[in-house]
Amino acid sequence: MKRVIPMVLVAIFSAGLLSVAVAAQAMAQIAPNEPAKVDDQQLRSFAKVYVQVEKIRETYAPRAKQAPGPEEGKQIQQEAESKFQEALTKEGLNEESYKQIFEVARVDQDVRKKVLQMIVEEKGKS
Repeated sequence: MKRVIPMVLVAIFSAGLLSVAVAAQAMAQIAPNEPAKVDDQQLRSFAKVYVQVEKIRETYAPRAKQAPGPEEGKQIQQEAESKFQEALTKEGLNEESYKQIFEVARVDQDVRKKVLQMIVEEKGKS
């Protein structure tokens, strides 16, 4: 049972990646020739949230793994999701905008390089 809980926690953060792919397909069908516009401030906000998500994962994954039961695991999962939402709100993003920026960075090499550099800078501040 203890292995199920970490998998659920990982699923929380992985679900965003799957949702990004679905959203990207939908966006491609709606506007295939429109390039996505992401400014530096949005990328900086994304980088800050990304670093926070890594910290959340480092904090909550071990706790979820050691949870004595499913109820405790669910509570830990909810705490992690709450922290993720707080990080998004603090940076002026929502799940949809975070996913869209993630997708742009995934498909646009220049944006990816820029956001990776910003992530490195954010980690250096921590």
